[in-house]
This record gives sequence, C-alpha cells and structure tokens, in this order.
Amino acid sequence: MKPVSFFLLALGALGLLLPTNALACGCCSEFGTYTTSTEKSDTNTVELLQEMKFDKTATLYIVAGGFDDMKGLSELEKDFELANTFAAKTWRFNFKTPAGKSGILTLPMPTQMIQFKVDIHDGRASSGGGPFLYKEWRFKGNVTTGTGLFKSSIIQPTTYLLVFQGRGNYCDKVEDFTHWHLEIEGKNAKYSFSGKMSSGNPAQESVSPAPAQESE
Repeated sequence: MKPVSFFLLALGALGLLLPTNALACGCCSEFGTYTTSTEKSDTNTVELLQEMKFDKTATLYIVAGGFDDMKGLSELEKDFELANTFAAKTWRFNFKTPAGKSGILTLPMPTQMIQFKVDIHDGRASSGGGPFLYKEWRFKGNVTTGTGLFKSSIIQPTTYLLVFQGRGNYCDKVEDFTHWHLEIEGKNAKYSFSGKMSSGNPAQESVSPAPAQESE
C-alpha cells in the first residue's frame, strides 16, 4: 500500500473514533465570546441573504422625542405594510401606509459587512455547544433611490444601516436571524424602521440553560 493511501485510511479511521460533537465543533461558541469583525460579503453571505424573508409588516421607530426627532417623512404612520426583495445584490423595501400611499427604498449591498457576536450571559446553551450567542449582521451603504413617500428625503448622499439580529451558535444560518432594523440618514432624511424575519425561527428563543462554566 502506498504511504499516502495508508495515511488517508488512518485519518478516516480516526474520524470514526472521534465523537460527532468533536468533529462539528467549528460551530461551538465559547463562554465570554465578544467579537466584532469586518468581512467581505462573499458568495455564502449572498446565498443566505437570498434565503432570508421579511415579515409583511414594518414599524416606524419613534424615539423619546417623538416625531420631532425625525425628518423626511410626510406620512407619519407608525405601522406599514412591507414587501421586500433581494436580487442582484440589492434590497428593495416597498412600504405602504394604511391609507394606501407607498414608497420604495433601493439599497445596494456594500462590498463589506460587520459581524457581531457576543455571549450575553443569560444561561442559555446553543445547539452547537457553548452559550447561545446574540449576533448581528450589519450592512452600511448609500441609498440609490427613494420613490413615493421617500422621494423628497433621498438627496445624495443619503446613507442606510441595515441590521439583521438573532441568536445561535458560532455558525450563521438563515433561521438564526429573527429581526431586522433599518436606519436612513442624510441631509433631508432621519428615520428608522424595524420588523421581524418570517424566515427566522422563533423557537431559537426557547433553549435549555447552558452548563455552568468550569472554574480554572
């Protein structure tokens, strides 16, 4: 038997002896995790974003100062109907008021994204082992166009911040992300929306307590 073949055979046998969780521990999270990283929006990221689906409602975020802290929206409704698409690396947010008025925000995906993952010490365990992390995907770029409700507020440059929020282990899955938040800001614009992801799994919030961390 050739040496290389023997090595591969031995490696395969070792894999059979190792427990499954040891082989899959690339998704394990660690106690005390707190990471923020800027990464390229690669093919895997795009594929996951294509699978993510937004709920059909969106809520205008109103801070303590009320409507006085916002600018750029003539139709100040709290709740909106939402139709969202993601194609050709671009999000199209189509908002409609209860009165039937509508507007579309077009947001091209930036070349980079920020990933944030943290152990919030709530005693919950993730399916991959370790604590149940809180996580975010953050995308920041320029709004291409605004129509209808948003037409007067979108003057270049107007920026957006789109955040996907969720819980899970160290690996990211579509069902991990259960909520979204969108901020629009520019010379004539300052408003935010939030909502749920229909592709998210609400059961992610119901998990068993994590085992206590062993003292060193």
